Amino acid sequence: MENNIFALTTEELRVIAASLQAKIVEGLKKDGMEISDIPTHITPKKYIPDGKVLALDWGGTNFRAAIVEFKDGKPAILEVKKKPLSAKETVGFKQEDLFREMAKLIAELKKLDKKVTQIGYCFSYPAAARLNGDAILLRWTKGIDIPEMIGKPVGEPFVKYLNSHKDIQPEFTDIKVINDTVACLFAGLSEAGYDNYTGLIVGTGTNMASLMHLDKIEKLNNRDTGMIPVNLESGNFIPPHLTVVDGLVDAMSNNKGEQRFEKAISGGYLGEIFKTVFLDEKIKYDFDGGDLAKTINNPNDYPAGQVKVAKWIYDRSAKLVAASLAGLVQVLVVQDPASKKICLAADGSVFWGKDKDGKPYYKDLVDKELKALLPAGVTMTIIDEMEDPNLVGSAIAALS
Repeated sequence: MENNIFALTTEELRVIAASLQAKIVEGLKKDGMEISDIPTHITPKKYIPDGKVLALDWGGTNFRAAIVEFKDGKPAILEVKKKPLSAKETVGFKQEDLFREMAKLIAELKKLDKKVTQIGYCFSYPAAARLNGDAILLRWTKGIDIPEMIGKPVGEPFVKYLNSHKDIQPEFTDIKVINDTVACLFAGLSEAGYDNYTGLIVGTGTNMASLMHLDKIEKLNNRDTGMIPVNLESGNFIPPHLTVVDGLVDAMSNNKGEQRFEKAISGGYLGEIFKTVFLDEKIKYDFDGGDLAKTINNPNDYPAGQVKVAKWIYDRSAKLVAASLAGLVQVLVVQDPASKKICLAADGSVFWGKDKDGKPYYKDLVDKELKALLPAGVTMTIIDEMEDPNLVGSAIAALS
């Protein structure tokens, strides 16, 4: 391929940003739109109070339980336990089987004492937020299949189970359930001094979340001025300026027409884009985003044409992420013109991938493009890569 069909001009990126801005606004007005804008009914406190909580994280491969303590607004992870709890380990499970395995791990925590009464739970499956901070499981993904739990609260029955467990000391009084993007957003709240906060995931998949004023989320018909996180489900965005290659990747996927933005930028699809470009060449069948980065970082080990295309695909991903962030920021600034300094807490293997010199090339490219795309007078600061943002963010949710 001689011409870079993945190249995007600054003007094209501005068009993409404006398109996402309009679709976020649509989703804030009505459910069922391209951008879902799912409210999470947890209002973060301006100052994170001191406290010690049980933080849980279940993302589809491992289940983790941790004790997280906050002092003077700063988190410390005192202890972490984990165990495999994927589709393989949960075959034939009923709800009680799942709870039993989770409780076994929690009971192993040495620093779990009677003062720990609140739980923050990062639950990375489709769930609808409830007003009390719990969530209703909509469907299972990642191969998990426990039918009796669908359509029911995620947290409430688990708290009841834990409180009846003979090997667990505390009497838990509250649980907050959030997804990984909102957890990332909450983790960023430990960085003070910003007007607003945004969470971003760019790994196997992608998504964004941000704090928004309740009275600006029209579909809630709520006139309160407080702020809550909104989970955009932005991977479903259909951006302008996709290529014929993107169309082929989508056509060959198992969810045709959905998650078009995710299919253009995330680690789960970057390898598919590359393989589609080189359909007539011998590329290993499971070539993925990690292999793409490896190709770029070891140019002498691969044909020059493949290295060139790999870099085009990778660079476009970063530029599209920058455009999507700019679109979201435009929504935030229209809602509140005083939002001038915005904090971005990002997570994911693609976003924090390193080049051959050990530098965060992808993150740096996103940062560079943002400077050209953000509204005048507005800055977005990408904070340093965080340790265990899912656990820290869940703990903040529990204390909010």
